[in-house]
Amino acid sequence: MNLTGFNFKKIALVIGFLILAIIIGYFIFIIFFKSNSQVIPTNTGNEQTQTGTLPESGVGNTETQNNEGGQLPDSTSTQNNNNGEQGKLATVEDISSDMSINAADSNISTSGQMRFYNENDGKFYKIDETGKAVALADKKFVGAQNVTWSETSNKAIIEFPDGSKIRYNFDTKEQVTLPKHWQDFAFSPSGDKIVAKSMALDPDNRWLVVSNDDGSQAKQIEELGENGDKVISSWSPNNQTVAMYVENIDFDRKEVYFIGQNKENFKTIVTEGRGFEPQWSPRGDELLYSVYSSRSEYKPELWITNAQGDNIGANRRPLEINTWANKCTFSSSSLYCAVPQSLEKGSGMFPELANNTPDILYRIDPSTGNKEMINLGNSSYTMKNLTVSPDGSYLYFTDSSTNRLRRIKLK
Repeated sequence: MNLTGFNFKKIALVIGFLILAIIIGYFIFIIFFKSNSQVIPTNTGNEQTQTGTLPESGVGNTETQNNEGGQLPDSTSTQNNNNGEQGKLATVEDISSDMSINAADSNISTSGQMRFYNENDGKFYKIDETGKAVALADKKFVGAQNVTWSETSNKAIIEFPDGSKIRYNFDTKEQVTLPKHWQDFAFSPSGDKIVAKSMALDPDNRWLVVSNDDGSQAKQIEELGENGDKVISSWSPNNQTVAMYVENIDFDRKEVYFIGQNKENFKTIVTEGRGFEPQWSPRGDELLYSVYSSRSEYKPELWITNAQGDNIGANRRPLEINTWANKCTFSSSSLYCAVPQSLEKGSGMFPELANNTPDILYRIDPSTGNKEMINLGNSSYTMKNLTVSPDGSYLYFTDSSTNRLRRIKLK
């Protein structure tokens, strides 16, 4: 036996293992412990591989904001950005406290009708003028897993754990079955059409599709190939676009392409971070989104930008607040956001870290960034599914700790 060769191999393996451990430890240090002012990790290039066909780039717009020298502001603590004192104590009401409610997938229509799914009995409810929950239908949908509402009608796409999907009209009681391989739905502003990703087994037969709300007259919009996970179905309120495609630029930036129904070549938006999560303004002229990056210690940051026509990407600016876009909602003139009282480094990548963290509720002026804390007194809630009534009187939310549906009287 050649002991010399054997020992050499053992030594080489040990050295290789130590080098690998150092590299892994370095990246863990970079992500979770290193200060924003230090070196930003560079892109490994592993996320750049793409197959399939998607829209070609429009004219990219990398304008950020009107800061001197074009410098981005440092990420700051949300709690230090409260411009103004707390107002009078807001009234928080528990919706139908006499019922056993485990609220999920709540949504308010443009007419002011609050709807939600009660996981305890499998029924859908609306909130009447007295604040009580009234069943939308006698029919039960036990085990419903995900619900997509139409904003302008009492229609919803209901998904179940076995992959089955239906469109149900609560006004006419009409039910239709949608293809199991369709996913990631969004209704059109008029409520009579939907956009979805048709994810067939064969990547060459995967498409972004638009159809009537019952699945008929489906039209192929864009070939997805292997890029389905990079596409977000999101029909804009102004009917300009039906989806977004998010592509890597480097370690800390993404480029967002807007997809229309007719191969339009829209401008793009470059985001200063990853984990892009969007929300349209009511008119569809602005886009709120959250991202995380090394400069924010991988905590989520809110940004807002123009997102209509030739102004796409213009006036892009951070709101200097650390939360996710899905914890915000627009009213006619303001933005309301539930902001965790504290966030750990890396929470942008792992939102579950904030699952049990109480929120502070802010009213934000999107045009100026000014923030006002809503005074909830000694009450403590972790909020989700925030929605404001069309007249601005109430803000509805689900308390994550109890899944109770609550509302706050705003005026």
